[in-house]
Amino acid sequence: MRAVVQRVLSARVTVEDEVVGEIGAGLLVYLGVTHDDGADEVAWLARKVWDLRILREERSASDTGAPVLVVSQFTLYGDARKGRRPTWQAAAPGEVSEPVYAAFCAELRRLGAGVEEGRFGAGMRVESVNDGPFTVLLER
Repeated sequence: MRAVVQRVLSARVTVEDEVVGEIGAGLLVYLGVTHDDGADEVAWLARKVWDLRILREERSASDTGAPVLVVSQFTLYGDARKGRRPTWQAAAPGEVSEPVYAAFCAELRRLGAGVEEGRFGAGMRVESVNDGPFTVLLER
């Protein structure tokens, strides 16, 4: 499981001109799922994102109550080491990754996070105003 976490001043996800998720200052999380990710990876990564001290003054979302916008991102498992076209073999297919994505969002909520979501599998337009910019790659 991989996540790119950005500290943002605002972020919004639209699908066909409909806003499906939007936050003010908080964290934008792009989440990638591989074939063998499960409950252990979900619990670890959700806790890591919630407690990661990357907000201003070395504070975390759990410290401040900052919201989290989660966007599914299979391309985090793209492999472009050979040739000019990436392969996506390490990314789990939708029927595997969608329940893991949902479990990750649910676990963040269980921890106390205000969570907004993109729309799994949709062609999404993601707009963000980065704060910093500050971006971290997390992997379990």
